[in-house]
Amino acid sequence: MLFSDDAGATWTRAQVPVRALLTAVHMHDARLGWAVGHDAAVLRTDDGGATWRLVHHAPEMQLPLLDVWFRDAEAGFAVGAFGLFLASADGGESWTCRNGCDEAEEPPLLLTPGNDWADDFHLNAIAPAGGGRIYLAGEAGALYRSDDDGATWRALSSPYHGSWFAALATDADTVLVAGLRGHLFRSADAGLSWAQVATGTTATLAGAARTEAGAIVVAGLAGAVFVSRDGGRSVEARSLPTRQGLSGALAVPGGGVVLLGESGVSPLPGVE
Repeated sequence: MLFSDDAGATWTRAQVPVRALLTAVHMHDARLGWAVGHDAAVLRTDDGGATWRLVHHAPEMQLPLLDVWFRDAEAGFAVGAFGLFLASADGGESWTCRNGCDEAEEPPLLLTPGNDWADDFHLNAIAPAGGGRIYLAGEAGALYRSDDDGATWRALSSPYHGSWFAALATDADTVLVAGLRGHLFRSADAGLSWAQVATGTTATLAGAARTEAGAIVVAGLAGAVFVSRDGGRSVEARSLPTRQGLSGALAVPGGGVVLLGESGVSPLPGVE
């Protein structure tokens, strides 16, 4: 785990109490945040990422968590392999399994009538959209939407049946999903219909970020980088010459994006 206090110019290694592979971080503010990873591990920081403590750990499940998001300082979700869905109402101090566990403490996730929860598909990304709306993207084209802060969900018709690894909502109705073989799609009606965004690549797309100025950056394997300045309707290729794989993109305060991947952490020039 690394943290930066200067918009990504320098990085410091944090104190972490586990050796499990960590997969995602969500910061609620400058000090409070959570990280998730393998062994169903959830960690919490109260000092801006300098130190972390373990608040959930279940290696016996043999399931990784792949993304985490909190609506506020108390209520949040963590999702992962084979439909694993954990919920917390106390800032991550305790977690309830709502899906994907052999013995769930609560009833399985509720879906609107006529929809099925594909509980064996990995859930890879959470995309908050505001106003109580949240999107989930996952394996085999799995897409879901909640309109009530995650209490109930509806399955969305997917435009592609390969896996999605990244999702980004720019407002309640506009969402982008990215995944295998360079597939990138945009919906302007809350996931009811989709338009493909041409990328010209077959490289897997793994992460997406939106800057404070509204630019969207999508990154993936083989050094693939795409920048959109029209809300995701079209993208401009900005592939890295080294072609080293990228696992994500991170918007930094004050403008700009840093890329995360095989070569470490580096700024993306020319994007504010």
